[in-house]
Amino acid sequence: MLFNSVDFAIFLPIVFILYWYLTNKSLKFQNLLIVVASYFFYGWWDWRFLSLILFSTLVDYFIGRGLLSQENQTKRKLLLWTSILVNLGFLGFFKYYNFFIDNFVSAFSFFGTEIRASSLSIILPVGISFYTFQTLSYSIDVYRRKLEPTKDFIAFTAFVCFFPQLVAGPIERATHLLPQFYKKRKFDYGMAVDGMRQILWGLFKKVIIADSCAEYANMIFNNSADLSGSTLVLGAVFFTIQIYGDFSGYSDIAIGTSRLFGFDLMRNFNYPYFSRDIAEFWRRWHISLSTWFRDYLYIPLGGSRGGTWMKIRNTFIIFLVSGFWHGANWTFVVWGALNAFYFLPLLLTDSNRVNLDGIAKDRKLPRFKEFSKMTLTFGLTVFAWIFFRAESLSHAGSYISTIFSSSLFSAPEYLPIGLLLMILIFFTLEWISRERQHALADVFQIDKRIYRWGIYVVIGLFILFSHGKQQEFIYFQF
Repeated sequence: MLFNSVDFAIFLPIVFILYWYLTNKSLKFQNLLIVVASYFFYGWWDWRFLSLILFSTLVDYFIGRGLLSQENQTKRKLLLWTSILVNLGFLGFFKYYNFFIDNFVSAFSFFGTEIRASSLSIILPVGISFYTFQTLSYSIDVYRRKLEPTKDFIAFTAFVCFFPQLVAGPIERATHLLPQFYKKRKFDYGMAVDGMRQILWGLFKKVIIADSCAEYANMIFNNSADLSGSTLVLGAVFFTIQIYGDFSGYSDIAIGTSRLFGFDLMRNFNYPYFSRDIAEFWRRWHISLSTWFRDYLYIPLGGSRGGTWMKIRNTFIIFLVSGFWHGANWTFVVWGALNAFYFLPLLLTDSNRVNLDGIAKDRKLPRFKEFSKMTLTFGLTVFAWIFFRAESLSHAGSYISTIFSSSLFSAPEYLPIGLLLMILIFFTLEWISRERQHALADVFQIDKRIYRWGIYVVIGLFILFSHGKQQEFIYFQF
């Protein structure tokens, strides 16, 4: 079920009314309603994969119970590795089986040996990369004794399948989200209203910004061999804005929806395209994933505690794994490696944690030096996104070679002035609101209600009468 669909527009108010008016007297019934609603929400896409979520839930629940009663360290490790292997085994099969088979066959063919191995027609379950990491965080934190294993199976099931963030995050830690299912929740009007604002802003990002950019990005990338370098630059910029509007829009809708039900989800995006270096960009982009890799992979590998070689090794591991997490294609691996190379100079000069403060704090505009750094970082990011969007490495190579040709200085074939103006307005609003959770949070500062509602109505009408083609959220494929 898509957030930007009529189905969800009907589904959400029904669940909201049942949650606050029918089950509000019982915490267990509220959690049970969330489970039923979440399974319905996910099953709307393909009911067959509900068994996969249920199996993952059962495995990690009982492993948690086993870790509670087990003091033998060897047996505790065995239980933890069971959780890791089961969860990553499912993820590996559904997401990477054909990738490894195809590359295995190609490797032997390169050396003159033909091997017959069949690919499978495997459907990738929506959200498997997200809920797999979420349940793993529970098992790992219980093993580390950072979290008491739950006895409440309904609460744990609700934590695993919580529908607002089930299919594309944020990837919640069990230490943060699970305890919220234990506490009695009371309706908070202010929290719900702000949640509605964030949903509206998320829909604006998705429907007006991302989907509009997608039309041009798809057109340009799909016909890149016939277009000029200047047009391809524009296509890369459109995709850069598309993926941000699409994914951060989803996160805004997920966080806002959760607030309607009294839950607080972690922030997933913090205006990343205003970053002054790549390290800052990765502290602001897909925060739930980057911090997951930091806490459960980078730090266990030694983090930055070792020598220079260990720092470099760990940095490349985390970026390559992050790239591979996104999909079974070498383009994602190269995208991850490229970001590692971007990060390396900062790491070697100990300047990767320089820009921790707010951007142009207490100032309306950035200084020239800040603006230059933001422009450079944005340019590097746009270049890396070419590999992320390209169908193959050869496609990315030809795309980039055309950019760095004489046609770069010709007029682009496509120049949608209206969309470019809308993007400018969008980023202006984001810049003004860069110290707040989302752009519409500033609307609350407007004293007169009629002006606030005027803004809501205008945005709502833009969304309702958008002429763009409805697009699936990009991260559904990951």
